[in-house]
Amino acid sequence: MPATRTETGRLQGLKVLVTRPAQQADSLCQLLTGHGASVLRFPLLEIHDAEDPAWLDYCLAHLQDYDWAIFISVNAVQHALPAILARRDWPAATRIAAIGKSSAAALQSLGLRVDACPRDQYDSEALLELKEMQQVAGLQLVIFRGNGGRETLANALRTRQASVDYVECYQRVNPDVGSLNADEFGKLTRADLILINSAQSLANLIGLFSGRNTEKLYKQQLLVASPRLVDLVEQAGFEKTPLVADNATDQAVLETILGWQRQRKT
Repeated sequence: MPATRTETGRLQGLKVLVTRPAQQADSLCQLLTGHGASVLRFPLLEIHDAEDPAWLDYCLAHLQDYDWAIFISVNAVQHALPAILARRDWPAATRIAAIGKSSAAALQSLGLRVDACPRDQYDSEALLELKEMQQVAGLQLVIFRGNGGRETLANALRTRQASVDYVECYQRVNPDVGSLNADEFGKLTRADLILINSAQSLANLIGLFSGRNTEKLYKQQLLVASPRLVDLVEQAGFEKTPLVADNATDQAVLETILGWQRQRKT
């Protein structure tokens, strides 16, 4: 259920560490601040253009060969579609799938129709459950994504006898945070809640504390945006079971925090 006006201010005094890439953090930070939280921004990932621009030439020449184009994230939409649409029309026969609601909205804002998108859970597993992804034998699919990433989606589609290609149209880069002093590390560990959106962000957070006293870090309460990150948090040695948002949308994160805050106060 969406947060109501009566809940405005319910996060007063709560210190939240937001680790999203800088260009993706504004709306969530404003939402949390509007509900009274004190927000510290500390990006654990940066999103850059792909190192190899050859992906664009490939898409311009071959996009019409695919039955489905799958967009993994908003970043995939934002880094691929404007460049493609500036040079060619989207082929009418190539259907579009988006893993999440935000990605679907970004596609629609560019005038494209989204033919398949999960309704609640926004990940590869949910997309694979859709009927459109069940009967794909003999079809050609292309996945727009960043560098690296999980192979779950492509592997499952190939098992279903589909032909799958990747287009890596952006890259995730570890930010250069320099040498953090004791006071800066103190700010990280004084947060009441740390938001983690990906396995790479979690690894980067742990890496910042490499060679230091990690006792305070592993006592922190984390909030993750996917159930699959829970095992990674526990395996890393964090003492508290992480909170899990239903998905990575701002509203889902807010509702999870509000529910947690209510429990803390009672």
